[in-house]
Amino acid sequence: MHSDAVKKGYERGPHRSLLKATGLTDGDIKKPLIAIANSYNDIVPGHCHLDAVGEYVKEQIRVAGGTPIVFNTIAICDGIAMGHTGMKYSLASRETIADSVEAMVAAHRFDAMICIPNCDKI
Repeated sequence: MHSDAVKKGYERGPHRSLLKATGLTDGDIKKPLIAIANSYNDIVPGHCHLDAVGEYVKEQIRVAGGTPIVFNTIAICDGIAMGHTGMKYSLASRETIADSVEAMVAAHRFDAMICIPNCDKI
C-alpha cells in the first residue's frame, strides 16, 4: 500500500504517533488510508450540504474496510464573486484546488482518494 511509506516499520513510529494524535487507532492505521477531498463550505450554495455527503462516504469506506481521512478544498462561487474584483480569482482557483489536492494526497501517501465536488471547478 502507498500508505506503508508513513506507517510501516520502527522508523515510522513518529509518523504513526502523529496519525494517532488525530484519533486513529492501531487498527485504523493498519487499514488502507482513503482520502476524501470534500469541497464542503458554508459560502457556496451548491456546497453547503456536502458535509452530510462526506459523512456518508466516510461510513461506506469503513464498511468496505478502509480508514477515511477527510480534507477540504477551497471553493469560489462565481455568482457571489461576479461583478467585482473577486471574479479575478475564479478561474485561477482551479489550479490552486488541483495543486493542493495533489499535494495532500502525495505528501500523506493515501492509498486511494474519493472527491466530493459539485461545481465545474471543484
